[in-house]
Amino acid sequence: MTSAVPGRGRDLVVAGASAGGVEALRAMVAHLPADLPATVLVVLHLPRGAFSALASILRRSGPLPAEVAFDGAPLRHRQIFVAPADHHLLVAEGRVRLSRGASENGHRPAIDPLFRSAARAYGSRVIGVVLSGARDDGSAGLATIAAHGGATLVQDPGEALYGSMPGNALEVVPSATVATAAELGTLVAQRTRDDVPWPPFGVEIEPDPVDLVTPGALGAEPPPVFSCPSCQGGLYEIRASDSIRYRCRVGHIWTPQALLDEQGAALEAALWMALRSLADKAALARRMAAASLARGNDAAADRYTARALEAEGASKLIAELISHGDALNDADDTDLTGEPQPDGGR
Repeated sequence: MTSAVPGRGRDLVVAGASAGGVEALRAMVAHLPADLPATVLVVLHLPRGAFSALASILRRSGPLPAEVAFDGAPLRHRQIFVAPADHHLLVAEGRVRLSRGASENGHRPAIDPLFRSAARAYGSRVIGVVLSGARDDGSAGLATIAAHGGATLVQDPGEALYGSMPGNALEVVPSATVATAAELGTLVAQRTRDDVPWPPFGVEIEPDPVDLVTPGALGAEPPPVFSCPSCQGGLYEIRASDSIRYRCRVGHIWTPQALLDEQGAALEAALWMALRSLADKAALARRMAAASLARGNDAAADRYTARALEAEGASKLIAELISHGDALNDADDTDLTGEPQPDGGR
C-alpha cells in the first residue's frame, strides 16, 4: 500500500448505497484497477448492531483489498474501507474517523456525513458516487462535493434495483455523470487522472451549513415547526443554496423527503396502534354485552353492543386507510448483508 502524497489528481473516492447497493458495489469494484491511485470509502446503510459481510464480499469482487474501517486508519491508495455498523464514516487530516454522532435521515452510518467531511477535507480531490437505494441520503452530500470542485457520479436509476436515491441525486446535481454500476468502476479510474490541484491540509474549506449549526445558534432561529422523528425534539430549517434540511438541537438531520417518509412511517405505526385499540374495545364491549344479557339486563347489553359496533366501524375505516392510503412507505432497510429484507421492514 502507498500513502497519499502531495500532488495533483483526484485520490479520494466516496461511495454511498442502500437497498440493492451490494450488487451495485460489487459491479463497481470489479472494474476498479488494482493500481487505483486513490482510497475508496464506502457507506452502506445497515441496521444498528448488525454484522456486515460487505468488506469480504468486496474483497472477492475485485482486485482491491477491502476491510472494515477503524478510527485513525491512514487513507491509503489501492484500498477500500467500509463503514462499520452504527458508526458514521468520516474523513479528517488524511485519516479515517469514526463517529457515533446523531443519525442523519434515520441512518448511522449515513452517506451525507461522509460526503460532507470528504468535501471539506479534500475539496476537488474527491470523487463522489451515489448508488442504488431508496429515499435521498447522499443527495445533499453529493451537492457539497460538487460545490467544492469534486467529481460526481451516479448509477443509472433505470439500472438500479432501487432508483430513488440515484434519481434524487440527479435532481440535486443534474451535472453528475450517469452510468451503469459496472461502468462507474471504469469512470472512477478515469477521474482519478483529472488534473486538479490539491488544497493543502490545514486550509479550511468552507463547510456545509449543517456543520455550522450549534445548539446555541439554534436558539436564535424561528420556533421549530416540526418534531424530530428520532428524539421528538424541535426541528429547525436550514437553507443552503436551493436545498432545505432540518436539524434538531442534538444534531439529527433530515432532508424533506426523508422527513416526510419518516412521518408517514410514524403515522402508519399510530394507525396500527389505533386499530389494535379499537379491536380490543370492540371485543371487550361484546363480552360486556354478553354478560349483561346473561344477567337479564337488555338495556345495558344494547348499549355495549352499540359501542362494539361503533368501534368495529371505526376499525374498518382505519384498516382501509392503512391498505390504500399514503401512510405506507417503500422499504429502505437491508438485512445483515445489505440486501433488501423480504418484508420491507425498517
